[in-house]
Amino acid sequence: MKQMNSNKNSNGLTLVLGGTGKTGRRIAERLVSQGVPTRIACRSATPAFDWADESNWNSVLKGVTTVYLSYAPDLAIPGAADSIQAFVEKAVKQSVRRIVLLSGRGEEEAQRSERIVQKSGIEWTVVRSSWFSQNFSEGEFIDMVLAGAVTLPAGDVPEPFVDADDIADVAFAALTEDGHAGQIYELTGPRMLTFEQAIAEIAQATEREIQYIQIPREAFAQGLAEAGAPDDAIWLLDYLFSTVLDGRNSYLCYGVQRALGRQPRDFAEYARQTAESGVWDLPSIDQTGIA
Repeated sequence: MKQMNSNKNSNGLTLVLGGTGKTGRRIAERLVSQGVPTRIACRSATPAFDWADESNWNSVLKGVTTVYLSYAPDLAIPGAADSIQAFVEKAVKQSVRRIVLLSGRGEEEAQRSERIVQKSGIEWTVVRSSWFSQNFSEGEFIDMVLAGAVTLPAGDVPEPFVDADDIADVAFAALTEDGHAGQIYELTGPRMLTFEQAIAEIAQATEREIQYIQIPREAFAQGLAEAGAPDDAIWLLDYLFSTVLDGRNSYLCYGVQRALGRQPRDFAEYARQTAESGVWDLPSIDQTGIA
């Protein structure tokens, strides 16, 4: 563990963008538990934060010295780099001293935003992550898991799924400790799994039959559209499955080990603990057939 800097004991705030999301929520919990003055930024907060509306950004940044910078829904979205540029410029003017950026592996668009932060003139750390294990339990794919059939266009390309708690631990360290400035931490889990193998491990942990069904990208996108998914969400998922999962990221990295001096959590451990939490439990049905 590296030495804590003075953020905890200073009057400056640590701003967590996306503070209700998968990583932001975990980071905010860690900061608050350690007594770090923290501002959680989201649309429902006061002051509210919205990437589509710059009018409140200066208010959100007032008194902030450190920022966890995550962009929703993804840095690959067209226009994301422009928003990051505008936000970083305001942050520098507001005397922010440190930015920790959540980025994605193998995304050229995300690396544009990385370069913006790197050229800001203040301390920066990039946390470049693979697919989150928690997508199966907190996000996009949980309904499929509960339904017993995960239907995706992922193919046989292996992915080193990373646990969101590992991401949060690395980001927390970079926000609160010295020695992480100028680092790009590329985070993966300890082994690679295809989506079919990942679903098999979830099925084993839940002691349920859960199938993985491979479908073409076009059929997947059409199904999302028919289900009423927004166009930008359809575009993003299609981009991720066609680009990020084309094999370019099928190798392990050691960012967790470099940042924290420990091994990342294995997917099987994630599946076991998540199953024990009850998140994947099916609703019980009484004799009348009512849940």
